[in-house]
Amino acid sequence: MAKCPICGKEVKSPKKTWKMAGKPDKKGKRTQLTIALYDCCGKTFREVLDKKKI
Repeated sequence: MAKCPICGKEVKSPKKTWKMAGKPDKKGKRTQLTIALYDCCGKTFREVLDKKKI
């Protein structure tokens, strides 16, 4: 669950989720992010759900 940055209400289900890989660090490992898109108060906002090295 995510908290709306405008009204502070808890938003239960995301509108969309996706995975994204970032740039490699000095050791050559990338960070994989799972990002969710939420909708509340007529606005959309993103939140990172999971972060891990791949």
